[in-house]
Amino acid sequence: MKLKQLILLTIFFLNVINTFAQTHTFAMADESFLLDGKPFQMISGEMHYPRVPREAWRARMKMAKAMGLNVIGTYVFWNLHEPQKGLFDFTGNNDVAEFVRIAQQEGLWVILRPSPYVCAEWEFGGYPYWLQNEKGLVVRSKEATYLKEYESYIKQIGKQLAPLQINHGGNILMVQIENEYGSYGSDKEYLAINQKLFKEAGFDGLLYTCDPAPDLVKGYLPGLLPAVNGLDNPAKVKKIIKDNHEGKGPYYIAEWYPAWFDWWGTKHHTVPAKDYAGHLDSVLAAGISINMYMFHGGTTRAFMNGANYKDETPYEPQISSYDYDAPLDEAGNATPKFMKFREVIQKYLPSDVHLPAVPAAKPAISIPSIKLTQAVNLLATLPVPKENLTPLTFEDLHQDYGFVLYKTTIQGGKSGVLKLKDLRDYAIVMVNGKKAGTLDRRLNQDSLTLTLPAGKVTLEILVENLGRINFGKYLLQNKKGITEKVLFGGIELNQWKMYSLPFNNLSKIIFNNAAVNTQSPVIRKGVFSLNSVGDTYLNLSNWGKGVVWVNGHNLGRYWNIGPQQTVYLPAEWLKKGNNEIVILELLKPGQNQLSGISKPILSQLL
Repeated sequence: MKLKQLILLTIFFLNVINTFAQTHTFAMADESFLLDGKPFQMISGEMHYPRVPREAWRARMKMAKAMGLNVIGTYVFWNLHEPQKGLFDFTGNNDVAEFVRIAQQEGLWVILRPSPYVCAEWEFGGYPYWLQNEKGLVVRSKEATYLKEYESYIKQIGKQLAPLQINHGGNILMVQIENEYGSYGSDKEYLAINQKLFKEAGFDGLLYTCDPAPDLVKGYLPGLLPAVNGLDNPAKVKKIIKDNHEGKGPYYIAEWYPAWFDWWGTKHHTVPAKDYAGHLDSVLAAGISINMYMFHGGTTRAFMNGANYKDETPYEPQISSYDYDAPLDEAGNATPKFMKFREVIQKYLPSDVHLPAVPAAKPAISIPSIKLTQAVNLLATLPVPKENLTPLTFEDLHQDYGFVLYKTTIQGGKSGVLKLKDLRDYAIVMVNGKKAGTLDRRLNQDSLTLTLPAGKVTLEILVENLGRINFGKYLLQNKKGITEKVLFGGIELNQWKMYSLPFNNLSKIIFNNAAVNTQSPVIRKGVFSLNSVGDTYLNLSNWGKGVVWVNGHNLGRYWNIGPQQTVYLPAEWLKKGNNEIVILELLKPGQNQLSGISKPILSQLL
């Protein structure tokens, strides 16, 4: 045999040996999970790739290892990956496959939750807005149009992630179908279709379902592992899983809540570490696998927050911070809860296994004064409108998020009640370019008394989508904007112009140094210079309501009603030298200065 052939053959066999060396198995026994045939207890933490800057994924993984986690759990978000029908995006912060690969490089397994419904305090529960434009489509059902779109989506996800399953040499241990379906429905045929679609997409490993304990019977699919959410009494966890899994385990708490999320106008939720460390201890002592929701929340940036709504409670849009009072704070630093949980987890590791040192807290900086020296009135930046007899919704305009300005002309010289029938969700009403009042769906406000000047009057209504409902039966009633009609003095107003303002591209906004009208919303721009970078928190407690961008990154919403008064600005998105900031301010257009502080303000209500 020639030397060249021998070398090639040797390389081939080395590659084969290497492949087998990296291949693992993951299976279920009656009482435990088996990794390579040996009992394996998953100690997992939930962390969502879009809520953390891509540049920081690896650092957060190292923190997970330092707390003692051996698994990372994450949802996959349909509306990120297919923002418009048929157009898929797996780039930048949407590169979920790279997120999984980094976890493997850092010695972490992954629990994958493509679902495709995720809840997650995320816009529309992860569904893309355009599903509502598909005639007859009914989410979470056997309706044909929905299943067709679902199949298209999950096959694209399969192309990205199925090769990363453990049975293909990757690090994905299990894959979840649907998500807390029992809280929504009980159609086992629909769940079986989910299973079939996942398998056809290449997810041929271990599949499971998860549901809150009261809904588990409705939401599990016989034959798959039924994981339980929100329960941490070991005896009860084991009983409910056994009762629905042929009298056996293994046992998995798919969502264990060490704290909770926040919504606008309500106090910041916190839970002391001591109140949960004992629960974690008892679960691990019982050999039960667990996934902390959340280990690290991060930030729900741009317009991607969801909202809750029930018949007995008002509309509750969630804030941009997803700090969650989690073991790892919004910026990725260890909290007292992190340290307490680490102590508990260390007890259940083999005696010869020692956790890595906890990385030091990231440096945080203060920025004494940031001045926004350029500005333009929002009403001076309008695109070409779409005209219609009656108001059009966001969906009618094929617009996903942001704002729509509705404009019409009416005869003045009179007073009356302006009524926006089924407003979704927040409106600034302007008469001849000046703010006349606001309407807030959270407060069940839909009417405003106006006194109009004489002559022809321009009526403008700027409507903000504050986040589509992400949980419950109202998933099917999630259109945004003025969704029915506008009345003044009991008479319907017609002949509307609609201006789409999604704010997904700021490059076309032309700023100037001249004074602006401070009686209507303003967009301001400034530059601040840094000698060194670090995490900071933009303090907007003196501002009103709006959105912030820095160096092109949409950092999320702010609103002085609280509890969140700061917007987290990660070091990864700053640079030495000049940095650009843009702010859309809706309520206090005269503001033009702010600061960056070293700690967040997440618990201050107006």
